[in-house]
Amino acid sequence: RSLIFQVTMTPRLLSSILVLIALTAPSPSTAFATPQPIAPTAKSDLAIVGCGVLGTSLCKQLLNHPKFASRTITGITKSKSRHDAIRDQVLPTNGDDIEYEAMKERFVLKTMDEILEEYNGHSFKDVVFCAPPSGFDDYPTAVKDAATQLWSGTNEGGGSFVFTSSGGVYEGVDGEIVNEQSPTLDPITNPRSGRMIHAEEEVAKVGGCALRLAGLYTLERGAHNYWLEKCQETGIQGREDGIVNLLHYEDAAAACLAALSVGSGVTSGQTYLISDGHPTTRRGICESALKHEKYASFELPKFLGGVEGPRGKIYDGSMSDDALQWKPMYRSFDEFMSS
Repeated sequence: RSLIFQVTMTPRLLSSILVLIALTAPSPSTAFATPQPIAPTAKSDLAIVGCGVLGTSLCKQLLNHPKFASRTITGITKSKSRHDAIRDQVLPTNGDDIEYEAMKERFVLKTMDEILEEYNGHSFKDVVFCAPPSGFDDYPTAVKDAATQLWSGTNEGGGSFVFTSSGGVYEGVDGEIVNEQSPTLDPITNPRSGRMIHAEEEVAKVGGCALRLAGLYTLERGAHNYWLEKCQETGIQGREDGIVNLLHYEDAAAACLAALSVGSGVTSGQTYLISDGHPTTRRGICESALKHEKYASFELPKFLGGVEGPRGKIYDGSMSDDALQWKPMYRSFDEFMSS
């Protein structure tokens, strides 16, 4: 026999219930700090966290790659301010309407808050985290949260988590060759590199992989642009023969795609070193950039370092290239600027 209770809803009781609901409801601002999986958006099972130059290039490459033709990609950003610009760069500007609409259906842009609000108990099979440290108060924790919440892990379908780190974490200051196994800087005495090192550690714990990238550039972005446009009068700090390892943004995105392609069976727990394999110098960067019509009117800046100070390190990422079955489209900075 069932019992029925009749409750008189007084204004005071109603107010108490509303307060209780407000206190127990999850807050979007704190939900990301509480481990829980996040919902794929529009049946997407591949997420790109951070859609700057690198993330946007990766989204475009994934949409156009035959291996990922059946996948829907979700780009996750902090705000909607650049969503229109990102779509313009990712979606085809020429071709027929059918192709455009098909790509449009496969590409979703959401803010992190929107992803959290749409949580329904599922997570993404593959995740690439390429948001820079500058957008986070606690970068290692942000990477950890993405790896443990956005990603389904290696045990549920064999997906991959790819984190874009930096080759700047390596020791080596006087022309030494460094590779994937070379020692890294002390994170305590080098807190800037420490953020990356600790983030890598969090990724390795859950079976993801880290790609330590060389210095990134496009025609308009990179050290060459700053040095030629901003340092004509002030000069460039550091010795002119200081070694610089470089990588085009599109090649960095292609390396992320390669890591997704070979899968977690190869990449889980691994660290890779990605560069174009042709290190240059500060002076070499400027001389190469002057070959391009965009910078032809500039003069070679002065270098203020003399022969003192560290020369830098040389990246050897040949093992990574083989493991990921990847090679750069732009084989060197000089070749890019000369083309």
